[in-house]
Amino acid sequence: MFDTLLASVRAADLLTAERWTEWLLRVGVALAIAGGGWWLSKRLAGALVRLLERLAVEPILRGFLAGLANAIGLVVVLVAALDALGVPTTSLLAVLGAAGLAIGLALKDSLSNIASGVMLIVLRPFRAGDAVSIAGQEGTVEHVRIFQTRLRTAQGHELILPNSQITTAPIVNYTARPQRRIDIALNIGYDQDLGRVRSLLLAIAGDEPRVLATPASDVTVGALGEAAVTVNLYAWVATPDHGAARSALLQAIRDTFDREHIPLALPRREVAVLAPVAPND
Repeated sequence: MFDTLLASVRAADLLTAERWTEWLLRVGVALAIAGGGWWLSKRLAGALVRLLERLAVEPILRGFLAGLANAIGLVVVLVAALDALGVPTTSLLAVLGAAGLAIGLALKDSLSNIASGVMLIVLRPFRAGDAVSIAGQEGTVEHVRIFQTRLRTAQGHELILPNSQITTAPIVNYTARPQRRIDIALNIGYDQDLGRVRSLLLAIAGDEPRVLATPASDVTVGALGEAAVTVNLYAWVATPDHGAARSALLQAIRDTFDREHIPLALPRREVAVLAPVAPND
């Protein structure tokens, strides 16, 4: 009987050892799949980026597609690793589907940002490096992510906008076209010769090398105010030269008007002070 009991114990130990060996083998295979899959997913995402660079695809679209491909690859790797461990992936996918539905209802605003991000990538109302005004905020586009868009303001601040706010608000793209117009409004006194003022402004615009000959610069009378005439100077420049050319024109206008003794009309208000009337005795 003792020999039978000893044989049973040895058989149980052997079975336990075999189970441990099988379990360790499954864990090793799952870790290998996870590690190799993660490495392969990164390599495929990098290869996709290089392919899109050769096809001259916009940087924003390249980053979005690479991130999406990497995320899909990691999900596939996770499912494969769990399957190697013996986890029933069919039940897991059903549970994940139900959980995804519940999470989707709870995170509907985030899903709206994702949908808006896809629309921004596909429609491309702006590109990386464009100067834009979005929802009352101005800056230079740096990145469009799945949930958010990042802008860099003129002060060097980082501005983060949810994608859902961008697609529902007007978008002004200042650098979408190769040329921009400079608008300068000046208030001139009624005693000044408007023909002379117009000639001086056109000469100033013509002397600025960044101002384009076509379309031609123009000077118009914008309004007749209470104390001044509003004169508008319109000059076209290449989009990258807009800021520098505008500053140069303003300085040239001030210097020329000072030299030609043409004062700019300033807002003026006359206040009459009446002496108090003494009461009758």
